[in-house]
Amino acid sequence: MSKDDHGVDIQPRTENDRKRKLPCDVKRDIELLYEAVPQLSKVFTIIDRIGEGTFSSVYLAEARMKSGITEKFALKHLIPTSHPIRIAAELQCLTVAGGKENVMGVTYCFRKDDHIVIVMPYMEHQAFVDILGSLSFEEVRQYIYHLLKALAHIHHFGIIHRDIKPSNFLYNRLEKRYALVDFGLAQGTSDTQIELLKAPTVKQSTTQSVFGERNLNSLHSIEGAILKQLVRPTARKTVVPKRRATPAKALAASQRPKISRLGPGLTCSCYMTDRVCNVCLSRKQQVAPRAGTPGFRAPEVLTKCSNQGTAIDIWSAGVILLSLLSARYPFFKASDDLVALTQIMTIRGSKETIRAAKKFGKAVLCSHELPTQDLRTLCERLRGTQPSAEDKVKDLDSLDKQHPLDRGTTEEDKRGWDCVPNAVYDLLDKLLDLNPATRITAPKALHHPLFKDLR
Repeated sequence: MSKDDHGVDIQPRTENDRKRKLPCDVKRDIELLYEAVPQLSKVFTIIDRIGEGTFSSVYLAEARMKSGITEKFALKHLIPTSHPIRIAAELQCLTVAGGKENVMGVTYCFRKDDHIVIVMPYMEHQAFVDILGSLSFEEVRQYIYHLLKALAHIHHFGIIHRDIKPSNFLYNRLEKRYALVDFGLAQGTSDTQIELLKAPTVKQSTTQSVFGERNLNSLHSIEGAILKQLVRPTARKTVVPKRRATPAKALAASQRPKISRLGPGLTCSCYMTDRVCNVCLSRKQQVAPRAGTPGFRAPEVLTKCSNQGTAIDIWSAGVILLSLLSARYPFFKASDDLVALTQIMTIRGSKETIRAAKKFGKAVLCSHELPTQDLRTLCERLRGTQPSAEDKVKDLDSLDKQHPLDRGTTEEDKRGWDCVPNAVYDLLDKLLDLNPATRITAPKALHHPLFKDLR
């Protein structure tokens, strides 16, 4: 047995390690990882696979330190097809912003050919869905405060996480520890301090493809040709006899083409209607970042707004708070972006959504008017803490008949859900502001009255 330069014992795996009871596919993946990155077997004993995503797999491993104690680590194995710049950018985010303010840091990084393994401290945590129904209001308040603290920290460095969701914000309920993880989709603001997240305007299309977005510019010629085939008239020849031009005034109103003019060179017949005309079908597709998890995407992402900033992370934090207050997860679940936008309208209102979209240059048409819902009423109804009018009368009658000392408290009362302050719904409203320009920022949210005793 020997030690490496980082204070970790280098020891071969034992037979007991090889005989751990694991599913066959997990066991095979672990063996393949050892083969792909042989250095790992000299330092770590991989115990299990604890996460699997589109771009990576995460494993739980152990290593013996110089002190003699055994520590656990999380090994993130990035898929070999990941772009080198994307990998380097994720590492830079972890090294520059990680290790403090509830943001996960990095311990080591191993590379063998096109295989990269990022080693991070392992934090015991509970699955969000397993504890959602049993959290007290105070735990919810602490959770959202520490999430906003992590967002304020990374936003200070000009990092847009783009994938804020419960599974990327680890929570150790017993030790009250938190960690923001997974910067695989991160992008930079215009003034980012992360060099590898700076996107040169000259290479914008290349940058978008590197950072997880489809490079639609390269497909325009192909898609344009397909669209022309789809929308062109039949090949049948039509002979039109020559005749004198009819004066415009002679045409009946019903015969005149109805054309909506948007401005010079932007004429179509489907503007603000529930259909798409051939003119619009033949136009180039809008290219805008939309990376992230369905259900947590902000309105500006769903409407393909090109100007996206740190506000998209704030929206996602608002969706998490909405789940925490309503005890419903996932709160939004849509098959596509339009359905997702409709679901947002059912909560925030159609008029408000249309008005906000107009602010960032998008026209949204809704066939039915949807009213804005009161957030407190909605959450209490879903959580089950808001009784119906009939139940209220019954409760009052029973309380009148009871002796004051006999009136017990429910489990919800004990966990603080009987006296939720208006401040939390005020914060929720600001986090779920439909307009990214006026949406509250993470630093301002930390100074919200809800957290006055935590600052």
